[in-house]
Amino acid sequence: MRKDVRILLVGEPKVGKTSLIMSLVSEEFPDEVPLRAEEITIPADVTPERVPTHIVDYSEAEQSDEQLYQEISKANVICIVYSVNSKKSIEKVTSHWIPLINDRTDKDSRVPLILVGNKSDLVEHSSMETILPIMNQFQDIETCVECSAKNLKNISELFYYAQKAVLHPTGPLYCPEEKELKLSCIKALTRIFKITDLDNDGILNDNELNFFQRTCFNTPLAPQALEDVKNVVRRNMADGVKDNGLTLKGFLFLHTLFIQRGRHETTWTVLRRFGYDDDLELTQEYLFPIVKIPPDCTTELNHNAYLFLQSVFDKHDKDRDCALSPEEVKDLFKVFPYMPWGPDVNNTVCTNDKGWITYQGYLSQWTLTTYLDVQRSLEYLGYLGYSIVYEQESQAAAITVTRSKRIDLQKKQTQRSVFRCNVFGAAGSGKSGFLQAFLGRNLQRQKQIREAHKSYYAISTTYVYGQEKYLLLHEAIPDVDFLSEEELACDVVCLVYDVNDPCSFEYCAKVYKQYFIDSKTPCVVIAAKSDLHEVRQHYSLSPHDFCRKHKLHPPQSFTCNTTTAPNKDLYTRLTTMAMYPCCSSRFWLPLFLFFLHVFTLFY
Repeated sequence: MRKDVRILLVGEPKVGKTSLIMSLVSEEFPDEVPLRAEEITIPADVTPERVPTHIVDYSEAEQSDEQLYQEISKANVICIVYSVNSKKSIEKVTSHWIPLINDRTDKDSRVPLILVGNKSDLVEHSSMETILPIMNQFQDIETCVECSAKNLKNISELFYYAQKAVLHPTGPLYCPEEKELKLSCIKALTRIFKITDLDNDGILNDNELNFFQRTCFNTPLAPQALEDVKNVVRRNMADGVKDNGLTLKGFLFLHTLFIQRGRHETTWTVLRRFGYDDDLELTQEYLFPIVKIPPDCTTELNHNAYLFLQSVFDKHDKDRDCALSPEEVKDLFKVFPYMPWGPDVNNTVCTNDKGWITYQGYLSQWTLTTYLDVQRSLEYLGYLGYSIVYEQESQAAAITVTRSKRIDLQKKQTQRSVFRCNVFGAAGSGKSGFLQAFLGRNLQRQKQIREAHKSYYAISTTYVYGQEKYLLLHEAIPDVDFLSEEELACDVVCLVYDVNDPCSFEYCAKVYKQYFIDSKTPCVVIAAKSDLHEVRQHYSLSPHDFCRKHKLHPPQSFTCNTTTAPNKDLYTRLTTMAMYPCCSSRFWLPLFLFFLHVFTLFY
């Protein structure tokens, strides 16, 4: 909501603009009225909406046209004052003032107008019969107020309506000609309905209605009040209430009713609580709360975030098969302004036999997004309403910023749950196969992946000494001379070569010697396509001799050309090396296998 409101009063001379301001301030009609009142500021604590309000007078005798134009451009709302006993001042509303204001304001961001009929004490009849056609003709007119500066009639109401026109405008919500909500308002309220519909059955039951009421207005509704609300909907539409719960149509009808009865603030309170600004767009502050990430630290989802995401999955997995069908994915993301996941996601995480993202794959994708682009993860959680459902100040409460990797190395332990492995290798060496095998796909399944849907990431879980960890594999570009900082920053490195290609290992040797020979990052050489005949490499040292010379583990044989899902032991070893880099010497492998064996015996 705006931090302050600026009200400008315009109109013909002698209609009582200055008198209205002075009567408001002094609460009595002034004996002497100056040509123009000085700008006054009403403090927030004495205004109904608790917002500082600036009231600006205009005098044709004291101000130039240029000064008037400047005030029009600065105003949040403009009151066009006319005298109810002066036809000329009423005619000037449409012949002069509205065209002048429209010429000086942007068409897409017109300021709301209030028509003010002053001097009602001088006549016994109302001017509303003349004013109503004007209100119907000009959409920017919020309302009309008849008042009297002399006997203080409707003075406070006038400025309250002006303030309300700024803080709770009708324009973005409602089309008076059609007598229905605008599409942008329907879209926003539909998202709010879907977030509040915690079980995704298309109906707000009493518990969900009370959750909505507490969220927006900090108080639940009494049982009778809930019934009264539903009865109002029942009397006005056939399908607004179903199974004693409020349908989307009924929810939208209630907000239409609020607006038609002049209670715009109710709908605006709801919209703002769910993150919307005056243009019915989610605010940057709501979508992108500040998360400070020091150097050498990573971002992960915390326990509450995973619980929330699990509840989102459960409410959309309607057939309870622990996977999301394309229709279920589409339904889940209806609260987004766009589809955030493309077909590459299905090749980044685990899927079932139908190619649908499994529960584990779903959580893995969220983990990947949070690790690689925490701002995007915050945005997505914002669309889903995390901070609202979990009653947090912002989505930032869902994020854990890990401690510096340098401290982890010093203490020889880590509290992180996500570890990154960058996979290097010459073109055709088997990097993509290595990534896809981690997701349980053998060569036959990999051949079904379209090139356009290929992913350069793969993420899934592994278990290290009974602890569930995420391993994120990233296929680096094969250009050895142009590796970015992102491609070098990781917890463990895989150097993949094709045992059947004599030129393949040279690339691995170059990458290691150029970037990792003096690094503390553990490195593993992968002898890919081990089901094929192994040929001698055209490098000066054989892969085994190279590893021996540089105190690396011997090359690890790997193939994805299997009849079943490829073995995952190698990925567990990589995760362990990432967790305990100081223990990743060439003697680590037998020790790891020993401890793994012991752990299996006891657990």
